[in-house]
Parts: sequence; structure tokens; C-alpha cells
Amino acid sequence: MKCQKCQKEVFLPFKCPYCGDYFCPEHRLPENHKCPQMELARTPKEETQPTTAQKQKSYEYTISYAPPEKASRKIHFSHKEIKHLTIAALLVGGIGLSLGIFPDVYAKIGGPLMLAAFTVILTASFFTHEIAHKIAAQREGLWAEFRLTFLGAILTMVSIVSPLFKIMSPGAVMVAGFGDEGSMGKISMAGPATNIALSTMFLAAAFLLPQYSSLFVFVAFFNAWIALFNLIPFGMLDGFKVFLWNKKNWALAFTVSLVLTIISYPRTW
Repeated sequence: MKCQKCQKEVFLPFKCPYCGDYFCPEHRLPENHKCPQMELARTPKEETQPTTAQKQKSYEYTISYAPPEKASRKIHFSHKEIKHLTIAALLVGGIGLSLGIFPDVYAKIGGPLMLAAFTVILTASFFTHEIAHKIAAQREGLWAEFRLTFLGAILTMVSIVSPLFKIMSPGAVMVAGFGDEGSMGKISMAGPATNIALSTMFLAAAFLLPQYSSLFVFVAFFNAWIALFNLIPFGMLDGFKVFLWNKKNWALAFTVSLVLTIISYPRTW
């Protein structure tokens, strides 16, 4: 995102609480960006204003827990974000195509056309997860954009050629702004919930269209696994924030994703 004053690209911008625009560290103060709401900035703050904020690390960014300041809820993508999404799509697509090196998997999927279809659906499923996070965050009035991460991109790239493991984690949606624990829990739940819905849908399609059942089962399995893995209550994963927000919702989502993973496991069909 660019600073509204100097147009400098800023990874984690500061939001002015008075005019609502975003600025770099140099221009974050109202007097430094000639805030049009300067009079509000000079007005003594009410006692009900929060004096402290808890901070907790998630993925590779920092979230401040405080009463949220709602910004524009318009869903938008920056040019930089589109570049990162394009590179990530190529990496995730490579994971899908790499399954063709396994004769049993290739035969079950159903040949080159079905492998290509599987790759497209798998890539779309992964980004549906990430975009769900982005939409949920922006609806909460927070800044949210997808970014590649160095370690995640390297692991995903190695997974394309590795027969031992397949990791699809080239990046994540980075979030900045003020949001309470409930908001962050809902944002974190959005991704796995989307994969649970997709897994259920493709399992149903496998029964309704038996001629494509192998393709749909593989897609259902990967969606269930993406949801299950992300719901592990560990600090860098969605599950940790969902667990802190609402343990019942976390338990329900984790159980459903586990059941779907077991049911859709390809070797059981």
C-alpha cells in the first residue's frame, strides 16, 4: 500500500485515526501529513479511549488487539499483490502437476486431461482459502494483501520435485490494523471454512457424477487436508487464533475437517 502523502510503498502502513488514510512512518502523525481533521487531533481524548493494546505475532506480521477502527470495506487488489498471487499460482499448480509422476495416482485421476483439471481446481481451492481471509479482513476494516514468504515459497518449490512430501504454502494474507480477538478469529476461520465447504461439495459431486469420482475425491481430500492442517492450534496457523476466539467453533471445524479427510482419503475408494 502507498503512503497517501509521499506515495512511497509501505508494507505495514499506519492508519490515521482522524482522516482514515494510510501513511508511512514519516508521515503517520496528523501534523506531518496535514490531516484535514487536525481539529479532532487537537481535541482532548475521552477517558474511554484504550490506553494499551495487546500484540500477538501471526504468520510473519503483527496484529494489535484493540477496539477496531473500521476503514473502507471495498475489496481491492494492488498491482504488487497480483504479482505475488501469479507467482504463487504457478508454484501451487506445479504441485498439482507433480502428482502425475506417481503411476498409481496418475491412473486414479484418469489421464492427462483429468490431471490438468485437478491442477486447476487445486490451485483455485488454495487461493479461495487465501482470498476468503482477505475478504473477511477487509470487511472488518483492516488492510489485507497476499504476500509470498521466502520459506514458504522455497518449501513449495522443493515439493514440486520431491516425492517424499508436498507442502503448499507459498505465502499468506498479511493483515495490518486494529482488530479485536473476535475479529481475528473470524478472519482466521474464513479460510478453513471455505475448504470444508469445497470438500463437502466435491464429495457430493463424486456420488452424483461417478464417471469423475476419482478426480472429485482427490480434490475433496486436498481441500479437507488444507482445512485440517490450518486448524492445528499452533501459533503460526489459523487454528491458534480460532482456538483463542471460540473453542467450540474450533472443535467443530477441526472435527468436521478430520472426518472429511478420512472419508475422502483416495485409497479408501
